Amino acid sequence: MIDLVLTKIFGSKNERAVKKLKPLVEKINALESEFEKKSKEDLQALTNRWKEELSKIKDEKEQFKYMDKILPEAFAAVREAAKRTLGMRHYDVQLIGGIVLHQGKVAEMKTGEGKTLVATLPVYLNALAGKGVHVVTVNDYLAKRDAEWMGPVYNYLGITVGYLQNSMEKEERKRMYSKDVTYGTNSEFGFDYLRDNMAFSKEERVQRDLFYAIVDEADSILIDEARTPLIISGPSEENVDIYYIADTIVRQLKKDKHFTVDEKNKTAVLTDEGIREVEKIVTKMTGLKDFNLYDPKFSDLLHGIIQSLRAHNLFKKDVDYVVKDGKVIIVDEFTGRIMPGRRWSDGLHQAVEAKEKVKIEAENQTLATITIQNYFRLYKKLAGMTGTAETEAAELKEIYGLDVVVIPTNKPVIRKDHPDVIYKTMKAKYDAVVKEIEKNYKIGRPVLVGTNSIEASEYLSSLLKKKGIPHQVLNAKYHEKEAEIVAQAGRLGAVTIATNMAGRGTDILLGGNPEYMAKQELKKRGITPEKVGEEKFEELLREETEKFKKQTEEEKKKVIELGGLYIIGTERNEARRIDNQLRGRAGRQGDPGESRFFLSLEDDLLRLFGSDRIKKLMEMMNVPDDEPITHKMVSKALENAQKRVEDQNFQIRKRLLEYDEVYNVQRKVIYEQRNKLLDGEDFKEDIFYMIEEVVWKLIDVYAPETVVPDEWDLKGLKQALEMRFGFEFPVPESFKELMEIEVEGAVNERDKLFKIVYDRLIKEYEEKEKLIGSQQLREIERIIMLQTLDHYWRQHLRALDHIKESIGWRGYAQKDPVVEFKKEAFNLFEELIANIENATIDGIFNYFKYAETQIDQGDVKA
Repeated sequence: MIDLVLTKIFGSKNERAVKKLKPLVEKINALESEFEKKSKEDLQALTNRWKEELSKIKDEKEQFKYMDKILPEAFAAVREAAKRTLGMRHYDVQLIGGIVLHQGKVAEMKTGEGKTLVATLPVYLNALAGKGVHVVTVNDYLAKRDAEWMGPVYNYLGITVGYLQNSMEKEERKRMYSKDVTYGTNSEFGFDYLRDNMAFSKEERVQRDLFYAIVDEADSILIDEARTPLIISGPSEENVDIYYIADTIVRQLKKDKHFTVDEKNKTAVLTDEGIREVEKIVTKMTGLKDFNLYDPKFSDLLHGIIQSLRAHNLFKKDVDYVVKDGKVIIVDEFTGRIMPGRRWSDGLHQAVEAKEKVKIEAENQTLATITIQNYFRLYKKLAGMTGTAETEAAELKEIYGLDVVVIPTNKPVIRKDHPDVIYKTMKAKYDAVVKEIEKNYKIGRPVLVGTNSIEASEYLSSLLKKKGIPHQVLNAKYHEKEAEIVAQAGRLGAVTIATNMAGRGTDILLGGNPEYMAKQELKKRGITPEKVGEEKFEELLREETEKFKKQTEEEKKKVIELGGLYIIGTERNEARRIDNQLRGRAGRQGDPGESRFFLSLEDDLLRLFGSDRIKKLMEMMNVPDDEPITHKMVSKALENAQKRVEDQNFQIRKRLLEYDEVYNVQRKVIYEQRNKLLDGEDFKEDIFYMIEEVVWKLIDVYAPETVVPDEWDLKGLKQALEMRFGFEFPVPESFKELMEIEVEGAVNERDKLFKIVYDRLIKEYEEKEKLIGSQQLREIERIIMLQTLDHYWRQHLRALDHIKESIGWRGYAQKDPVVEFKKEAFNLFEELIANIENATIDGIFNYFKYAETQIDQGDVKA
């Protein structure tokens, strides 16, 4: 109650944050008339002056302070350039959005509020530092579209802009990263970062330092996609036949008798009867007597059976994956997009391939990996923009340190959001949806239907075909084509069925988009930029767009009279903000619109998370199948179900991050070392330190502190050294001889022993350095260290993956798996460092042996 009173008096935290920015907006507005008088050359001269000033400031914090100082002028310059090149003027609310993004926060802006234009403000300001600004989009099409669309603004101000595409070669990528501004997807940026850290020379790297990034559709990239880490992998030596055997076995098992399935947690477990049945089947198949499934030597088969049970019972074709050209391709559960090249880990993908009877591809070995969370936390400054982030504000703050600021709309939102209607069965729900579409189609009102899966969109499409209702289906497979279709979803009589993410980032204009219609018309007539040239094409496009404008304006009036775009949701999503995104497709820029969700008790969300009470209520009230109910209890149960799933997903992402934090600490050490090697740093001192470590480890084996000196195996030490390094060492063969030797600076006998061995190795090293030449030896050392580091780091990643797969079992012993993983990973990392040191020193001294044979011939090469 007190909170409500205080909010009324002082405004909410968000209102106060927005209010604070008003004076800055007034400053920018006050500069407008002054900047209108400036020529293109004047504006570019300003850019050059600011760039020069920023280049003199070496401290990044001071650079950001200088940017804050010039913000009003820089924003005024961008606004002026946008007016002249695009005919678009930033509204005051867009200036607020730009300030929020420059401050390194998430700006929540409703659909149609012009996020793409807003980004130009902070992008220009931060690009002045000359370190490269990254704008992160959800797909390749939007990266190219936004870079080309906003490109004239940047170019007018003397700022270069580029974009990344999946098909680009290394040289082209490098060129794009060298621009002041680079647009691309999160996976392109992330994989380039990983590839750069696998590069074998400085020239092979494409990225510069990670300075400032703006993430468009931040909720999708920073939250939904954060459950899938970025992994670069290579083939391993695994035998895949085990999955065919497991599949054959699983097909003979009965659910609830031989195994149980937990749909919520996506797990499957064999019952005692099931274990006996499997053992019986295997004995029959192989003739093995006394076969025991839990014998450690059959652990691969047991693992294969569990994954096969999951594949058969929890992963559905055309929902979780599609089979295309003999390959199993994952469908993203959040976006409905197919994801070629992505594979489920831990043998699940192979189990699904066996189930679908397609060729099984061997499990890959991780060569480099990073989570989305840890990748974006590498930027010096991060910001994001989206239509829906408020429901995930706590996660964005906890994981990325990002505050969410809700930006007011330019015009009030007048869309009507109706309460959900719930039917008993899926069939009744779809019948009602079809009736609703038919009713609106007859009067010419545009309808956009949101579905959760490819399967649902195709099923609904088949029902509309029976009714003879023309419609477009978007399965989020072809980004460019889908953007064109979505842009026309507001035309008179248009019916569009789309999965969650289809055409995201594209505005739905009531009455249609004249520019898209003009492009289609020119395409029909065979007019392309390639045939007539860029300039001529642009001129024809402008003429054609003007013709279509009259048509779209008339259509818009009719659509507004009919109530605007009507949004129908056929199922509630696991996350409330995805429902809000669908609703947000209507009612842009003060347009009218309506939205309603049609649900059934058989929907996954209700079935798994809370339909029992609703079911009882419907049965008590004797509600017929085709009659819906709307009840407060239903809405409450739905909201609670969504909150529970959101929380569960957050915990999954948090857990993933906790594990990746272990990788992250180690990855930073290894990548930092690699970068020093690529940058050609002198590692001579490090080599001497490694020699020191190697010598102490050898002494610990042959002359340990815990053993009486008389029992030290000095003869064994001498032999081991001479065998390993190939030359003589003045190591005494008894402790008595060692005591008689004087060694300068030695404090005890072990120290004496260390100095004898260490000095001999350094003497050999320095003699060979004189023969080979310092410069050549530095290059040899760099190559040896890089190869050694990569070899052992890959082995280490594989070992960590294996531990992570099995560490969960320790939970049964009342131990926290994450804590246990940290302990194991720390021990493995110490082992990794020791292996790298040993192999590097061996590699260098082996090279010396090779060099000796070459020196006589006057030819020493790496």
